[in-house]
Amino acid sequence: MAEQHPSAPSRAASSVATRTHRTGVVHVNSPHRHSYTVVGNHLAQHRELSLGAIGLAVHIQSLRPGTRISIRCLAQRFPEGEQRVAGYMRELEEAGYLERSVERLPSGRLLPRTVSYNRPHSLPEPVRHEPAPPLREPVRHEPAPVLEPPAPVVEPSAPVAEPPAPVVEPSAPVVEPPAAEPEREPEPVRPAPEPVRPAAEPLPVPEAAGRLGEAAELLVGLRRTDPRLLLSEREVTRLAPAVVAWLERDAEPGAVRRTLTACLPPELHHPAGLLAHRLTSLLPPPLPAAPPAPLPFQTCDACDRAFRATEPGRCGTCRPAGTPAP
Repeated sequence: MAEQHPSAPSRAASSVATRTHRTGVVHVNSPHRHSYTVVGNHLAQHRELSLGAIGLAVHIQSLRPGTRISIRCLAQRFPEGEQRVAGYMRELEEAGYLERSVERLPSGRLLPRTVSYNRPHSLPEPVRHEPAPPLREPVRHEPAPVLEPPAPVVEPSAPVAEPPAPVVEPSAPVVEPPAAEPEREPEPVRPAPEPVRPAAEPLPVPEAAGRLGEAAELLVGLRRTDPRLLLSEREVTRLAPAVVAWLERDAEPGAVRRTLTACLPPELHHPAGLLAHRLTSLLPPPLPAAPPAPLPFQTCDACDRAFRATEPGRCGTCRPAGTPAP
């Protein structure tokens, strides 16, 4: 049998615990690259909020804007009941992390609205201590040395020689250069007059342009039926050709308006997308060709019988063989 060593440790010690603290929590942090939410310690370590309220606040802050967070929806998402969820939301409202209100739409419908704050307004801003600037040693200005002026040098006196008289040469005639002619400024180039064009006759407006104007008026007037169907000029220009396709298939403007505004969803976030879907998926088929109108009745000139023809004449019985029908 192998020798036993009772002094050897039973298992290897954790390298994480030995490098940090012997007791308490040990953090093993990994960097998040995507899908994460930043939560302040003022919420994670709140002294007055319950553990469920803190968890609910973190869950609400991680949701996308526009997600419904009513008490019923949260109770279906988590195992806690509606009473506990309502209590947690009241705690967050009192702490300033949540604000709930009811907004009345122009149609009279009440719409609940919830605002989540990742930092309450009542929370004071942290005081930032800026580091003091480093002390600089004062610059000592030493006095400049005083320089004494040099003593004047006295030279022995000498006879001063008189300067020679200047030699005067005969003056030559001064020839002045010819005066330069003043430069003339170039005359401005005048544009040639444009030829007079004869007044052109107004071009006929194609039928498609008139249909586009009618389609644009129909789309702009949808907000009179429902204020939520407010479209921009760019959206009206994009959807007008689809409305023209309806009008070209003999659909009345009133029928198009009723189709676009009927059974709208309670929450309408993108009216242009809904209208584009309905204009494409509910486009009616073209009407079948109308049957030809029957020929009018005529009276036979020979037997006074009634027969159908485009012009008066004789019926098929009284008409000679080989004569075309009128």
